[in-house]
Amino acid sequence: MVTHRIPIVGGNWKMNTDRASAVALAGAVDDGARALPRDRVEVAVFPPFPYLLEVGAELRRRASRVELGAQDLYPEENGAFTGEVSMEMLLDCGVRVVLVGHSERRHIIKESEELINAKVRAALAPELGERMRCILCIGETLNQRQAGETDAVNERQLRSGLRGIAPEQMARLVVAYEPVWAIGAGKTATPADARDAHGGIRRVLAGLYGGTVAEATRIQYGGSVKASNAGELFAQPGIDGGLIGGASLNADEFNAIVQAAADAGLR
Repeated sequence: MVTHRIPIVGGNWKMNTDRASAVALAGAVDDGARALPRDRVEVAVFPPFPYLLEVGAELRRRASRVELGAQDLYPEENGAFTGEVSMEMLLDCGVRVVLVGHSERRHIIKESEELINAKVRAALAPELGERMRCILCIGETLNQRQAGETDAVNERQLRSGLRGIAPEQMARLVVAYEPVWAIGAGKTATPADARDAHGGIRRVLAGLYGGTVAEATRIQYGGSVKASNAGELFAQPGIDGGLIGGASLNADEFNAIVQAAADAGLR
């Protein structure tokens, strides 16, 4: 079975930038993306919440192909949830894709598997139609990796995160494999290790939803991806682009990573 999956590259700015630099960075990312065909690579940026409106306005002003993403959401529609941001608020800001379950949310903020699943279900709610997509982040810690538990951890987080998600909703979901030990540490899984982890994830998806859905679902790699290693990583079968952290704050570096994904998309 052969399925053409368009690579997707996301720039997760985390708790970085200010208002002016966020708008400037979005414009520079757009400059790089508009030189590439849409059927070769998709691009999204994930600014901090306070800058969503201004970054979104800049992307709309440019008629940009770059999608506006959010770094998190809360699964309730509204109510007494101080500091939280709902799906309807994100949609109102022009957000079209949202991260769920990032390792920093899991391990620093201590989000539970139940909460992560509730967020996935909110993002992929059938009534939203094509208005929102979700990137579900999974991955193992260094101790889990050293214990040989990479596949088991990925399977547990994947099954938990996708509980209650129907096959027809999966077209709006991307999986991001992010080995926790590599994020922000300057360490990167070898291309072979990343390929094997992605293969294991796709096998779990096949068991949950069948081969057709598994082959169509995009799986990104995230974990200290840079322009210097992106091409080798993205050339691996089953790696469909990347979720980029620190390198996404430098437009030249990020655009080179997007270009590497576009080149890999030719295969």
